[in-house]
Amino acid sequence: WDFVRDGASLLRDMDRLDAFNKGLTTWAQWVDQNVNTSQTRVFFQGISPTHYVGREWNEPRKTCNGQMQPLSGSTYPGGSLPAASIVSRVMSSMRTPAYLLDITTLSQLRKDAHPSTYGG
Repeated sequence: WDFVRDGASLLRDMDRLDAFNKGLTTWAQWVDQNVNTSQTRVFFQGISPTHYVGREWNEPRKTCNGQMQPLSGSTYPGGSLPAASIVSRVMSSMRTPAYLLDITTLSQLRKDAHPSTYGG
C-alpha cells in the first residue's frame, strides 16, 4: 500500500476518490468490451459507507460504537457520499446495462450494524 501505479506513473499516494473513479471506470470499460448481454446480466453492489461519526446523524458526541438502534426515517442526515456520484456517473456512461444494487443509504441508516455489540 506504499505506492500506487497509475499507467506509467508510480505514485507515493493517490486521492481515494480519484483511485475509486479510475478503478470503477476500468471495470466499466472491461464490462463494455467483454460481456455478452444475451447471456449475462451485470450487477454492481453499491458503496458500503462508514458511519463512525455521530455528527452525521445529529449526535456529535457519539460514535457507532455500542449503538443498538438504526436511525429512524429513510434519509441519512449526513447526506450522500461523494463516491455515490462516481458510481452514478460511471454506470450511466456504460453501453452495457448494469444493475445497481444500491445498499448505500440502507447501510448508512444502520449505525447499529456491528455484530460485536450483540455478542457475548
